[in-house]
Amino acid sequence: MDRLRAYEMFAAVAGKGSFVRAAESLDTSPANVTRYVQELEAHLGARLLNRTSRRLSLTEAGQALHERVRAILDEVSEAEALASSSTLSPRGRLRINAPLSFGYRRLSDLWPQFLARYPEIELEVDLIDRVVDLVEEGYDLAIRISRRGSQALVGRRLATSRNVVCAAPDYIERHGLPRTPQDLARHACIVYSLAAESDVWNLEDDAGAAHAVKVRAVMRSNNGDTCRAAAVAGLGVTWQPTFLVGDDLREGRLVPVLPGFRMIEIDVLAVYPSRRHLSAKVRVMVDFLAEAFHGAPPWEA
Repeated sequence: MDRLRAYEMFAAVAGKGSFVRAAESLDTSPANVTRYVQELEAHLGARLLNRTSRRLSLTEAGQALHERVRAILDEVSEAEALASSSTLSPRGRLRINAPLSFGYRRLSDLWPQFLARYPEIELEVDLIDRVVDLVEEGYDLAIRISRRGSQALVGRRLATSRNVVCAAPDYIERHGLPRTPQDLARHACIVYSLAAESDVWNLEDDAGAAHAVKVRAVMRSNNGDTCRAAAVAGLGVTWQPTFLVGDDLREGRLVPVLPGFRMIEIDVLAVYPSRRHLSAKVRVMVDFLAEAFHGAPPWEA
């Protein structure tokens, strides 16, 4: 059995949801597709497809194999393209993970531009705030918001963003303006729960001295947009990156507090597994994002 051909047949059936449509896409007969899939199941000792008279679906084993097979076929296609012509456009599926708020606010408008430039790439973008395992979960690239990169990954810094402690004018009018980190202890605070030591806010003064204060949380959320909305509504003081609250600060819906104190800047990173070959599709995406965020990022305007 030609296992690569069998994988191609199986992926086509899974993608098209039909042996007939898979055969049409591969310019072969349904009987040939059926034979390859049956031989693959026999080779693996596992049923990959549930077949009924009305529908076809993947088994649990089939679903797991399908994800891996798609990645393998993409790599084979790209390797053939690179071998046959150095000028051929990057192609294949590109799986990207990005944080929810940053992905929605700062990346969503960029994807159509990228696909217009590289029409043979198929994008799959997952917005997830947790830190994913790129290798284990099959991602080619991740966008990370971090004070520092991971030693297990390599990548490129795309931009920086400031974390700003801020509140709505209405809240400040009712409760007063915090002027020192210690003042925060008596204020209602809105906490981003995924931050390290989320109840302890760390700041620096103009002389570089560190200040840490334990805050009283009236609300916690694992999503920055939720924290931002609560702050705009006047619920309390929060800290959020300028890529999220820059427009609110510019238009007066939020105002910075603690004059003379600041939080450490954060990096926007494009990261990928260091032990994997940097494919052409990943390289052009990283270059595209670096170009898009070149210079002062729009959220700092």
